[in-house]
Amino acid sequence: MTEQHPIMPPDELVQQWRNSKILLKDALMVAAQWGADQELEACVGWLDRNGYFDSAHDLGAARRPGPQTLNSIALEMLGTIEKMDVVVPEITDTIRRALEALLE
Repeated sequence: MTEQHPIMPPDELVQQWRNSKILLKDALMVAAQWGADQELEACVGWLDRNGYFDSAHDLGAARRPGPQTLNSIALEMLGTIEKMDVVVPEITDTIRRALEALLE
């Protein structure tokens, strides 16, 4: 069994949160996010150290995806438009192919 280490913020960070002018509930959210980020980092590190390189990368990307691109947002919006059944399929098909090509 592996040794477990508690995830504790450094004293300097705790002091910084105490000194900040944000509301208590917001400070708690910041602290919770910090703890979640540390846990994810620990999990990704464990996977990486134990030979699960692809899984480590996939886990990190899945749990902390980067901001959406304009192209991916447009593709999602196109899907919404298509569900409305008031569009010309030839037009939406062309737009979809163009957006998908940009995302490749």
